[in-house]
Amino acid sequence: MLRRLIFVAYFLEVGLLLVLVPWSMFWERNYFVGTFPSLQHIIRNNFVRGAVSGLGVVNLLMGFYDLAELLLVRRFGETLRPPDRSSVSSS
Repeated sequence: MLRRLIFVAYFLEVGLLLVLVPWSMFWERNYFVGTFPSLQHIIRNNFVRGAVSGLGVVNLLMGFYDLAELLLVRRFGETLRPPDRSSVSSS
């Protein structure tokens, strides 16, 4: 249970960073832009920023889903995931 809680915290933190950082000044002033000036055009592209933010939203959704599942398992003793098909015998 502690391991899952750590995963939830990880997903939420990474998701929040991926949503916010592409739109901050840190994104434009990083090591890679200073070292490879040709990347500056790609880094500043709004489509690239949106794609990175989209990955952040996916991470946030996964974190919230796992948190909800963790809380429901603790409360009701059930899981939201479908049963494993390998354990079900086919007749």
